[in-house]
Amino acid sequence: MTLQIGFLLFPQVQQLDLTGPYDVLASLPNVKVHLIWKDLLPVTASTGLLLKPTTTYDQCPALDVICIPGGSGVGPLMEDDETLDFIRAQAAHARYITSVCTGSLVLGAAGLLKGKRATTHWAYHQLLAPLGAIAVQDRVVRDGNLLTGGGITAGIDFALTLAAELFDQHTAELIQLQLEYAPAPPFAAGSPETAPVGVLEEARQRAASSLKLRTEITERAAAKLDRQ
Repeated sequence: MTLQIGFLLFPQVQQLDLTGPYDVLASLPNVKVHLIWKDLLPVTASTGLLLKPTTTYDQCPALDVICIPGGSGVGPLMEDDETLDFIRAQAAHARYITSVCTGSLVLGAAGLLKGKRATTHWAYHQLLAPLGAIAVQDRVVRDGNLLTGGGITAGIDFALTLAAELFDQHTAELIQLQLEYAPAPPFAAGSPETAPVGVLEEARQRAASSLKLRTEITERAAAKLDRQ
């Protein structure tokens, strides 16, 4: 049986949130991977890369795995009823409900994080709790059939974890080796705990306006969930 795996593809998606896990999961045997959006027009990622959807909300088959990547475009998605309805409908029967980076905020806006352990990008971690989640600061967090990955590059860790769940550790390790995924970054600035103070402060300043906007959106999404 062919596993149906779907990634939400939307304007201003963070392309590595999507393409990293895509490479891992598309390397599995007997899978079909879908890039899903409202129409089939090319979508511009946050850094300018053009990506093309392969199916639409209306045409998408029932998914075994649904994954919501993050990116600067997640804010509008959190208040987009058409998108939230699609995610909820697919999540109702999916084997795994997943996200990478700030994609978990969209799952939260859909009401799928209530009482669940989840993670997101470090700069927006405080937005999980208002959406009902139990925030956990790990690169990959599992709670039942909910699997969430941390910021951007954690998407590869997430996808390898999921690959082992869907098949077995050997299959996941084979893909890891084929991708030569053995991170050895030249600097120790990859997390708030290890980054130099000045680097961390500048990163927080760069994220400040986005955090403010997403906080406002999260408050509205949380209030809407409370009314449901």
